[in-house]
Amino acid sequence: MPLSTLLAWRLARGKRQNGLTAFMSASSTIGIAIGCFALIVILSVMNGFERELRNNLLAVIPHGEFTAVQDAGLADWQATMASMLKDPAVTFMQPVIKVTGLLQQANQLKAVQIQAVSAPLAKDSPSLAGHDLQAWPAFAANPHSILLGESLKQTLDVKAGDSLQLLLPQVADDGRFLAPKSVWLTVAGSISLNSQVDAHLAMMHLDYAAELLAISEGVKGLQLYFSDPFDAPRKVREIGNQMHQMVYMSDWTRTQGDLYQDILLVRQVVYVVLTLVIAVACFNIVSAQIMAVSDKQAEIAMLMTMGAGQGLIMRTFVYQGLINGAIGTLLGAGFGAVLSLYLSDVARWFEKISGTRLLSGDVYFIDFLPSQLQLADVIVTVIIALLLTLLATLYPAVRAARLNPTEVLGH
Repeated sequence: MPLSTLLAWRLARGKRQNGLTAFMSASSTIGIAIGCFALIVILSVMNGFERELRNNLLAVIPHGEFTAVQDAGLADWQATMASMLKDPAVTFMQPVIKVTGLLQQANQLKAVQIQAVSAPLAKDSPSLAGHDLQAWPAFAANPHSILLGESLKQTLDVKAGDSLQLLLPQVADDGRFLAPKSVWLTVAGSISLNSQVDAHLAMMHLDYAAELLAISEGVKGLQLYFSDPFDAPRKVREIGNQMHQMVYMSDWTRTQGDLYQDILLVRQVVYVVLTLVIAVACFNIVSAQIMAVSDKQAEIAMLMTMGAGQGLIMRTFVYQGLINGAIGTLLGAGFGAVLSLYLSDVARWFEKISGTRLLSGDVYFIDFLPSQLQLADVIVTVIIALLLTLLATLYPAVRAARLNPTEVLGH
């Protein structure tokens, strides 16, 4: 073991330290540990939210959509759809018409935007994959039926076989509102996507919607799903600019982008704030090192008179500070990584014993606390903490190396 490392270890673990010096050294180690622990845990939670956003919410909503500007609908949509499906980034497409109106059952009224879909195509949609589709045969068999999200079905207090009245707004050529068009639809059943989408989900048949809204082309728009939903904004613009008909282009970031931006913002704020917490803890290393240099002036002077150079003295105090910083970093990173792996289970246990919910499914798109530990976050956190520790040790180490042994021993 190099002499500087041995001296640093004896200084760091020595029992003859000044009480205040020992306290400052311990507090810096604890502060760095807490900062690393909190940074890794919170970053893992943000990773978990991003994972659930991708696998939960983005699995049940379209990643991109093209809507015809003309009231007649999207011309030659079959050829357009076939052309878009040749793009390897596009995993699924379906024609849609969005029907905005009021659903009425007895005294219950609910404003909805119904998705009119082609039953044979929609069944294979990624949004329905892995979900219970028991009501789908009844929906596909009746062209005048409607399929409701489970939460919407409960709000309207209906069951399979009931009739629902759909009120569609009517506007005259001069802009005056006319009496709404009223049609009756049969409830085919419900479908649960286990997300907040259930409160607004309603499906009807494409052909019937085109007839009600007088869409001569039979389709108002096309919905797309991509292999990478986070690439949707770029791909939507790229594909839309190649279309020969005027369309409105939209992607999931326009409707759910605030949620994703919030996750990114929290991640950035956490990085800044907790890095500053680690930096503040490193300031304690500066204080502890300066006090240690003052306490050990005589020992340093004697080492210099015995032939120790400034480089040896400087390395000794740098290593001493790094030992304290490394201990705090490894403890914080270790405990943070372990907790991140089991955070969801710990959160469920806490909810069980406390009787409270940390996240409500009625407010958020998930009802549990997610966590996903990423090795890159641990590595970056450890590197940041060690770099800040190294910077904190430089000034006290230089100060120790510049001591004049003649002046120290002369007193």
